[in-house]
Amino acid sequence: MTLALNSEQKENGSGFWMKSGEGTHQSISTSSEGLTACHECDFLHTTHPLPENGKALCTRCGALLYQNIPNSIDKMLAWNLAAFMFLIMANAFPFISLKLSGNVEENVFVSGALALYKLGMAELGLLVFLTSVFFPFITIAGMLYILIPLKFGKRVAGIGSVYRLVKALWPWSLLGVFMLGVLISIVKLLDLATIIPGISLYCFAALLLTSTAANSNFDFSVIWPNKNNFKGKRAGATAAERGLLNCHTCGLLVQESESTEHAHHYCPRCETSLHSRKTNSVTRCWALIFAATILLIPANVYPVMTVVRFGQGDPDTILSGVKHLIEGGMWPLALIVFFASVVVPVTKLIVLSLLLITVQKKSDWRPRDRTFLYRVTEIVGAWSMVDIFLVGILAALVNLDSLATIRPGIGAIFFAAVVVITIFAAHSFDPRLIWDNAEERGKGIKA
Repeated sequence: MTLALNSEQKENGSGFWMKSGEGTHQSISTSSEGLTACHECDFLHTTHPLPENGKALCTRCGALLYQNIPNSIDKMLAWNLAAFMFLIMANAFPFISLKLSGNVEENVFVSGALALYKLGMAELGLLVFLTSVFFPFITIAGMLYILIPLKFGKRVAGIGSVYRLVKALWPWSLLGVFMLGVLISIVKLLDLATIIPGISLYCFAALLLTSTAANSNFDFSVIWPNKNNFKGKRAGATAAERGLLNCHTCGLLVQESESTEHAHHYCPRCETSLHSRKTNSVTRCWALIFAATILLIPANVYPVMTVVRFGQGDPDTILSGVKHLIEGGMWPLALIVFFASVVVPVTKLIVLSLLLITVQKKSDWRPRDRTFLYRVTEIVGAWSMVDIFLVGILAALVNLDSLATIRPGIGAIFFAAVVVITIFAAHSFDPRLIWDNAEERGKGIKA
């Protein structure tokens, strides 16, 4: 893919990704000419029809504005239907079985969550169930609720509320992280017993592939066509500077009321509450960072699980578990666990703190790079959940009474709290503040 940007588009602030090496392009994008605002920096762009498989990127921060995927409704509908069927099948058959000394422990997909609940850690079991089963079910079913009527040219009632729910739960649907936890569990148990994959495991692998394909073929403009045609409003500034509010659910630009300074606005299309910037973003993000930092101490001091073999076993913290993996010659596995459980949470707290400090100091230092740093931090943070999934899967699989047993420790609860709080912290931060402060600093210097 190569970036094609002509002079007129550069002046209006529109960037386009196009397929290279094609002689002709068929413009069939549903994004008609009008205005759109970047969700990450609030910069206004003039929209234009795109070629097939074209992407429009923000020229200021590089975020995706919209794209044109041919037959996107058919593709999204087909992949989501397939994902829905595989999700049902993944919960209907045996998932993984463990065989040791003639004893067989058979598990289903939700066994990890149930095992944590039975062991007195209901909050941990609920988190595993929500992120691996319930939230994926809601997001896939919600997309089907929207897409099936759209296929026949109809829009169902409550489409705004359903899409808002799906969008909110997307970051918490952690199928890929759960699969990584399953693979690590299998590798870790190979020396202990015989692992027997079940039908559900293959269905879950297919679910992961189909849901990923559904997300990669997602075309926002099919559900929410661009209707932002403001006379006298030009690109080249932020929506806030033009007196516009940007709906982060459907992308509609709404004229901000001038009658009341603190008037509450709702999107007339999807009924989402609108704000020029996230309310108390910096304060809330700092509070969550401090809470996560405090909880990070007991998360690394207390044991996350105890492996008992023939009645003997010592509790393991996160770092001691990594050490044992290294001693056992499992370097790749040790690096994955160390990176996901130690490096990612600590780095995420440091990066968010850096972003907050630069925002409060109204720094104009490399705003595009800071926005990209935030984008990466927001994505990778959820992968720390792999340790929680690992504990749940092992607790369900290794339950052979006196032969071998794995029990979760209280450290797992603290670590799960750290992961959840850091995800909330990332979502509470408003990246548009990076650009607001950079602009204010630049204007002050010029003045």
